[in-house]
Amino acid sequence: MTIDGMRRDYQVGTLEDGALDGVHPLRVLERWIAEAAEAGSVEPNAMALATVGPGGEPSLRMVLCKGVNVDGVVFYTNLESRKARELDGSQQAAVTFWWDVLERQVRLEGVTERLLDAEADAYFSSRPRGSQVGAWTSPQSTVIASRAELDLKAQQAADRFADVEVIPRPAFWGGYRLRPTRVEFWQGRASRLHDRLVAERQGDGWVVSRLAP
Repeated sequence: MTIDGMRRDYQVGTLEDGALDGVHPLRVLERWIAEAAEAGSVEPNAMALATVGPGGEPSLRMVLCKGVNVDGVVFYTNLESRKARELDGSQQAAVTFWWDVLERQVRLEGVTERLLDAEADAYFSSRPRGSQVGAWTSPQSTVIASRAELDLKAQQAADRFADVEVIPRPAFWGGYRLRPTRVEFWQGRASRLHDRLVAERQGDGWVVSRLAP
């Protein structure tokens, strides 16, 4: 099959008028992530994160959402990485969740902020030890000579903390919160006549509209 011949007709669900009435859109996102997990999505909290560089150049990558509440969505990264530099520069970002098993996506646009050290410390302490060592290992987004060099750095980091019960969070590793001003919910429908409901922040509330597919 050729790429231009790849297609499917979405039949799993609907998104009715009023589905967002009286409920915070981020609570709906939280529920959709849980439903994706229950439906068997491999990475239900994976999201594509878009940032913008100082010259207006866009950049996009997959990251894992590690928290959702009415304040926003949370993720963690190396604070010296490209994404962190771009977030600190513009403070503007967008994310997209996609769950093929439910034929759904959610898009968020808004402003980012760094998490407090206490929040980053708490999450870092909950990570598997291998991931903690990995945070100390990788100079994320910088050029390295080979995989062997990375493996050597990983072994050196593991040796460094071999006798340490609690591995501390590196100062160059932390988190961000995206506070959305716009949240769009998309449900695939037959014949490409998809359902789209968008919630846009106005003052302390949200205004919901239906968009044409």
